[in-house]
Amino acid sequence: MTIADWLEQPAVALPVTLGAYVFGLWLNRRYASLHPLFVCSLLLIGLLLLLNVPYASYRQGTEALVFILGPATVALGVPLYKNARSIGRHALPIAAGITVGSISALLLSAALVWSLGGSVQLMLSMMPKSVTTPVAVEISRQAGGIPELTTVLTVLTGLMGSMFGPALLKLAGVRDDISLGTAMGTGSHGIGTARMLRDSELAGSVSGFAMGAAAILTSVLFVPLYMWLS
Repeated sequence: MTIADWLEQPAVALPVTLGAYVFGLWLNRRYASLHPLFVCSLLLIGLLLLLNVPYASYRQGTEALVFILGPATVALGVPLYKNARSIGRHALPIAAGITVGSISALLLSAALVWSLGGSVQLMLSMMPKSVTTPVAVEISRQAGGIPELTTVLTVLTGLMGSMFGPALLKLAGVRDDISLGTAMGTGSHGIGTARMLRDSELAGSVSGFAMGAAAILTSVLFVPLYMWLS
């Protein structure tokens, strides 16, 4: 049995993945700037490259983790329900922030690819990177982009936003939970929301709401942009 065959087995792939994440948490407690998910991703990528294991083999062994992403996302509704009144009182500024953020993410991504001479296909792959991965990938696939590339860009966007977003926002004077949650959920989807939940339940609940609303809004806004680019 090859190493790839071993990693197709949940009994091997799951402990390896969880071990990498636990190590990332351990490092994060000592070096706060090191995001545990970033460390975990680097370790797993390095391991697969070192052992020459196809991603498809590793993915097959971690289907259980992929499955529980659904319930984990639904669980974000709990803090959202608990803070529904606070979110309702700030509904207008939250909605404005989500709208401006979603439009900016689409247009700035398109402008960046265009300015660097990238193709329309690359543009369509990059534009939905700020929404949650399942939605971003489906948008890319339906529009004729490259779903695999969209996946990478979306995860990187979430990681970078989670690692540097709160500090940059506070540096810019954005400090209250409502504003932080709106910005992080709109721009850094689930990974940013997880970071907000670690800092504040209110910020995390607003971020979860913004993540869902931004995914819907981006899907709608993408249609006229796609028609124009086509």
